[in-house]
Amino acid sequence: MSAPPSDRCPARLAQVRGALGRSDLDALLVTSLPNVRYLTGFAGSNALVVVTPLDCLLFTDFRYATQVAAEVSPAVTVHIEPASLWKGVWGRLPACAGVARVGFESAHLLHQDFARLLEQGSRWQWRPTTDVVEALRAVKDAGEVAAIEKAVGIAESAWRATVPQLHAGLTERQVAGILERALREAGSEGFPFPSIVASGPQSALPHARAGERVLQRGDLLLVDFGAVADGYCSDLTRTVALGPADSRQREMHAVVAEANRRASGGIRAEMSGKDADALARDYIASSGWGEAFGHSLGHGIGLEVHEAPRLARGADAPLPAGAVVTIEPGIYIPGWGGIRIEDDVLLTATGARVLTTVPRGLMELH
Repeated sequence: MSAPPSDRCPARLAQVRGALGRSDLDALLVTSLPNVRYLTGFAGSNALVVVTPLDCLLFTDFRYATQVAAEVSPAVTVHIEPASLWKGVWGRLPACAGVARVGFESAHLLHQDFARLLEQGSRWQWRPTTDVVEALRAVKDAGEVAAIEKAVGIAESAWRATVPQLHAGLTERQVAGILERALREAGSEGFPFPSIVASGPQSALPHARAGERVLQRGDLLLVDFGAVADGYCSDLTRTVALGPADSRQREMHAVVAEANRRASGGIRAEMSGKDADALARDYIASSGWGEAFGHSLGHGIGLEVHEAPRLARGADAPLPAGAVVTIEPGIYIPGWGGIRIEDDVLLTATGARVLTTVPRGLMELH
């Protein structure tokens, strides 16, 4: 049985401290809420964290006084602030011995809060950092993988409950409603992103919004959705035909399915993100549809639905063992439609394991 999240926090904090030492920093101000949760266990919506060589200070407000007691690691010192969290930081940081150079998360800090650092925090030297915590989050431990697998199972259960209810005459928004109710009923804590439901020509938009278009017989229907379990996300896409598929729909779907199979079967830890992307992209290009696959092959998933690592043409970094990534090749033809098949895959030291199990073949709904 894997350790609860809060029990894993001391090891994570030790890794952050090691990264600070290598960057010549004395402390790190954490403002990203997913990073706060990863380091402390706290899942609330208002928090600041300061990590020093000796301490980890969590600042939140009265609304979470009970929640922090249940969630936060004993390795973290909690301060419930009656007014401003920033006032708490300025009041406590001077007592942290030896702290002069403090990193901040440049990708997450609002400009108005950066101004606070320069004005109210002028006694410290503030240094921008990127991906200090995100780099750690790219590698999942056994508990995180279990949570993602749970989220995958919830999403798949919801999909199986939704498919029998799909038919021509529904609007895309009604389909999204059916699916999202099924996700909740299957146990999802929420939605990692607004479900994408795109029919007919709309399916050529990779990130289409579910709208008022009425599903018609003969349409392709692309559905991209996910679930959340224990704070962790899943991300799946399936494309179905409303009625018997025509020859072009079958041909296109077969190309995407084969690209998915090659990428899911060939991806390995330590392969670069661009080489992983090429597993699917080269096959789609050889089939004559390279220009119709415009986005990257995939991305990491975890506490956020889009996180490190990247599987893309410009991603030179090696993929770490323990990462969970999406494999989502697609073909999109304006005015005709699009097809995407997306699975969630765990990278291990010996290969890869596909976590999704719902069929990838072209489903024809009669």
